[in-house]
Amino acid sequence: MPLDTSAYNLALLRVDGRRWNELRRIHAQIRTQPAADGSSYLEMGHTKVMCVVTGPSESGARRVGTTGGAAAGALGSGGGGSRDGDAEVVVSVVLAGFSSVDRKRRGRNDKGILELQSTISSALSSSLHTHLYPRSTISISLHVLSQDGSLLAALLNAATLACIDAGIAMTDYVAACTAGSTSTYAANDEKADPLLDMNHQEEQELPGLTVATLGQSDRVIVLVCESRVQVSRLEGMLAVGVDGCKQVRDIMDKVVREKGRRMLEEGAIEKGVGLEDMDLD
Repeated sequence: MPLDTSAYNLALLRVDGRRWNELRRIHAQIRTQPAADGSSYLEMGHTKVMCVVTGPSESGARRVGTTGGAAAGALGSGGGGSRDGDAEVVVSVVLAGFSSVDRKRRGRNDKGILELQSTISSALSSSLHTHLYPRSTISISLHVLSQDGSLLAALLNAATLACIDAGIAMTDYVAACTAGSTSTYAANDEKADPLLDMNHQEEQELPGLTVATLGQSDRVIVLVCESRVQVSRLEGMLAVGVDGCKQVRDIMDKVVREKGRRMLEEGAIEKGVGLEDMDLD
């Protein structure tokens, strides 16, 4: 059923009851799999992603002397490293067959999956301090359990939380969000309002983009727009997306701090260190 965009102008509410600048419910957890070096689980609306991080570990013989792109081709995953000798970030994305309505089976060489892996690897490589782990590999495995829009943003946020859980040094959070417009490209409406955090139904009908920023700054490290949109709308969409990234970053930071506080209370981290000795602000 096509999306009736006229409802936006009448009630100023979207199909799921949100206003134009509201995020969907975000639920996140870290250390969901104790056996892994780092793990996380993230929900953005009905988009649900699970992530497991392995490493940094010593590179195997199969990758010795290869660049990130060559290793990615050999393993079917996205890989990236900033300089020779730095750690290589290898990303693998698996879409569950039941994650979407069409239940389309995607192989490892699917173009869409390869693009997701390459984008995530490049984004995290710019934030992780890969120079601290020379000649090693950081493997990030992402499993998509449910899709309802903002898939790339959810994958980036889940991977960031898992890397933090693994204790890998990084500059700041990589927080991602989507933004769109209330009018289609064909409508040629110059006064169309921007939208924050698009769901699947909105992504099917309206132009949108995915943006990721580094921490609380306005530094954009990922910007993906695969739909046709007037140039005059881009500035508003990007501004709304960057503001949404800051909100997502605050939510992720709260999740990490609350988990650290619980671990301190349970004695999982240095029994001699108390809450009064830690700076959690």
